[in-house]
Amino acid sequence: MSDPETEQGVIVALLERLRTQRLPRALDIKAKVERGEALDTFELSFLEEVFADARSLQPRWRDHPELGTIIASMIHLYHEITTRALANEQGRETGT
Repeated sequence: MSDPETEQGVIVALLERLRTQRLPRALDIKAKVERGEALDTFELSFLEEVFADARSLQPRWRDHPELGTIIASMIHLYHEITTRALANEQGRETGT
């Protein structure tokens, strides 16, 4: 791990990005899939980026168990989004 001040700065920047960019966009996408709509290319790209970042940041999160509740909440949100988006797509394929 890097020095504590640098690590703290990185965590603060990541949490700020979550608060100002990722969470608002995820909530907009969740509202869309709850209306029964399909995800577009940009939303799928956003989710792919989020999942890639989550994989690459996993070692950092392990070093910060105090963020566990936030991380678990985001995982749950993305699970809800993807589950509903898949159901919407399957409904379109079957015509329901």
